[in-house]
Amino acid sequence: VQLQASGGGLVQAGDSLRLACAASGPNFRINVMGWFRQAPGKEREFVASISRSGGTDYADSVKGRFTISRDSAKTTMYLQMNSLKPVDTAVYYCAANRPFSTYDPRNRARYDYWGQGTQVTVSS
Repeated sequence: VQLQASGGGLVQAGDSLRLACAASGPNFRINVMGWFRQAPGKEREFVASISRSGGTDYADSVKGRFTISRDSAKTTMYLQMNSLKPVDTAVYYCAANRPFSTYDPRNRARYDYWGQGTQVTVSS
């Protein structure tokens, strides 16, 4: 399975962006999909996740501003980011895990596949 992230860019504080992550390969190999981000000098951190059944989880820092979704074919995931802040500036990575993996969506070690990352820069 390969993941391709897109949609990043340079925006001003308060603006919105929509990230997409497209998976190629048999979709039965994908269970939970998630977004992580990494700012310069910081560790990669959990942003949001969505299970195959549609269950979602969000980091407290983005709850109420970001919305994760997945298409009906379960192969494309989206992250709608509203009310962006400068602290949201980071490289955003999408990830996915195999079926029957332990459900621990905030733990990046539980993901088997990673996209290449897309840069999001929010200016003040």
